Amino acid sequence: MSETVIAAEQVQLVDPFNRPCGSTSRVMMRRLGCWHRATYIVVRNAAGEICVQQRTTIKETHPGWFDLAAGGVVGAGEAALPAARRELEEELGISGVPLRPGGDFRFAEGGLRLYGSLFWVRYDGPLRLQPEEVAAVRWLPLDEALALEKATPDTRIALARAAELDGW
Repeated sequence: MSETVIAAEQVQLVDPFNRPCGSTSRVMMRRLGCWHRATYIVVRNAAGEICVQQRTTIKETHPGWFDLAAGGVVGAGEAALPAARRELEEELGISGVPLRPGGDFRFAEGGLRLYGSLFWVRYDGPLRLQPEEVAAVRWLPLDEALALEKATPDTRIALARAAELDGW
């Protein structure tokens, strides 16, 4: 997806209580720091390792950092589960696998304000990386993933919550 298409993508806006209140372009959502919805899918293999993505250097936030979960913004009028499935397939090429729901969480730091819907999946198959978003992946034990210095703060919260809920 080109940067122009990504910037124009319509995002579901919510109020501070997670109630839908319209939509706007991704670029305006970022510029204004609007509350919105996002999905987080923690991918874990049979060895218990977490799929950690290195973000490309052209990402709009935290370029080159590490994502501890796949996912992204929920589109206007889109529900969380279809958005999570879409993001997982776009970023890592994973499809047709059951996603386990982990509930929602609120995240507000800097200009980023969102309600995240958490999912996780166990997966050992091949990956197909989205070149615009994912520079590389590595599989790390939970403690090493959480200890990464340049991990995006929202995915760090998502992974910690998934580990707590799933009893890792």
